[in-house]
Amino acid sequence: MAHPKILFGFHAVGVRLKTAPQSILEVYVDPSRRDARMRQFMARVGEAGVRLLDADGARLAQLCGGHGHQGVAARVHALTPVTSLDELLEQLEDSQANLPVASQVQPLILVLDGVTDPHNLGACLRVADGAGVHAVIAPKDHAAGINATVAKVASGAAETVPYLMVTNLARTLKELKERSILIIGTSETATNTLYSIDLTGPVALVMGAEGDGLRHLTAQTCDALMKIPMRGALESLNVSVACGICLFEAVRQRHFK
Repeated sequence: MAHPKILFGFHAVGVRLKTAPQSILEVYVDPSRRDARMRQFMARVGEAGVRLLDADGARLAQLCGGHGHQGVAARVHALTPVTSLDELLEQLEDSQANLPVASQVQPLILVLDGVTDPHNLGACLRVADGAGVHAVIAPKDHAAGINATVAKVASGAAETVPYLMVTNLARTLKELKERSILIIGTSETATNTLYSIDLTGPVALVMGAEGDGLRHLTAQTCDALMKIPMRGALESLNVSVACGICLFEAVRQRHFK
C-alpha cells in the first residue's frame, strides 16, 4: 500500500470526509480555533467516526509544509486512481450503456498543455469539477503534478477529478479522435470564437499556458481552434479563468439551451 499523504484545508479534507471517510487515518485541528466553521467541521469528523487530534499551528505547518492549512489537516491513504485514458473512457461508456439516449452524458475532457504552476493547476481542477469534466489530461513533461498545494487550491477537486499525465500528448489527442472525441484548442489567433463552436458532443478542450499558449504540435493536432473574444486592452486571461469560461459554455450548450 502507498504511504499515507497529507491533505489540508477545510475543502480538501471535507471532500475526502464526504467521498471516502474510510481512507482517513486521522484528522488534526488547531485547538485555538473553535469558531462555528471549525465546530461544524469537527462534528462531521465525529459523525464519520474518524480519529480527531489536536495539533497547534507549528505542528500543522510542519505537516503541511506551510501555513495555508486553515487549522485543519488529515493523514489519509491515497485513493486508487484511474490509471489510463482507456480505463476512464470504458468506465464512462459502461455507465451510459443502459441509459436512454436523452439521459446519456457526452464525454467532456480538459487538456492542459504546459500548465506548470500548482496554483493554476489546482484552480483548473476546481473549475473542472464544477463543470462535470470527466478527466483532466496533461503531459508528464512541462506540467505540474498533484501535490499538497494543488490539493489545497483545488478545494477537494484533486480527489474527485481524474488527472492523467501522459508521455506523448499529441498521440493521446489522436487516440481521443479515434474514439470520435472532437479536439478543440484555444488560441488568440483563431478565427472562430468560443460562442460559434458546437460543444454539445464528445469534446476535449485544450488549453495552453499563459504567455506561451498551445505548443505548435498540439495546435496542429486539434480539429479546430477557437478564441475567447476579448474586449479590453489585455490579450489573454489566466488559464484557470479561461478554463472556467470555456467549460461552462460547454455546460450551457449541453444543459441550458
